[in-house]
Amino acid sequence: MAAAFAVAAALSLTACGSGDSGSDDGSAVDKPATVEKQKKGGVVLDQPFEKPDLTLTDTHGKSYDMVEKTKGHPTLLYFGYTNCPDICPLTMSNIAVAKAKLSKEERKKLRVVFVTSDPKRDTPKELGKWLRGQDPSFTGLTGDFATIRAGARSVGVSLEPSYKKKNGDIVSTHGAQLLAFSPKDDKAHVLYTEGNATPEILEKELPKIIKGETP
Repeated sequence: MAAAFAVAAALSLTACGSGDSGSDDGSAVDKPATVEKQKKGGVVLDQPFEKPDLTLTDTHGKSYDMVEKTKGHPTLLYFGYTNCPDICPLTMSNIAVAKAKLSKEERKKLRVVFVTSDPKRDTPKELGKWLRGQDPSFTGLTGDFATIRAGARSVGVSLEPSYKKKNGDIVSTHGAQLLAFSPKDDKAHVLYTEGNATPEILEKELPKIIKGETP
């Protein structure tokens, strides 16, 4: 598991700034290491990740146990925040576009979970409003930052507490990995980074992931 963590943590870390200017505080992406295969698509991990043991609050204000609620379902997991000016809405939009191309049965099986990295601002109401603009079927979760951060770290995603810059912009630094969990063993064998989570790639690979296959 340590090797898988190192791979995912090294892949992508994005600092997003949001405020009146909607500025971006920069991003850094390093080459992955110790992977079984990398191509123009998802990165296949040599050691899969277990689903994070997270019980948070969904957009209806109800408790949501991620392990239990998504058990046996192909699941996409992403950590981000609703005030993100770029990568977060783009990633979720890409998923929504690709999901719309799936068959009705495939869409029924797929679970998409968005966990906020900025729980101070992302209330259940705000999360629900934002996700309805992407896809009403997406699940949004919020809660205690320390709990969310621990869950993210368990799958190699780095999160840092948001802070306010002198110009008033609020910066939230978070890993930009999209993890895909197989319905066969509930483990993430594949992850996508900012550059390869495109609608075209997801449309091509999601049907295989939904079947429990490695794309």
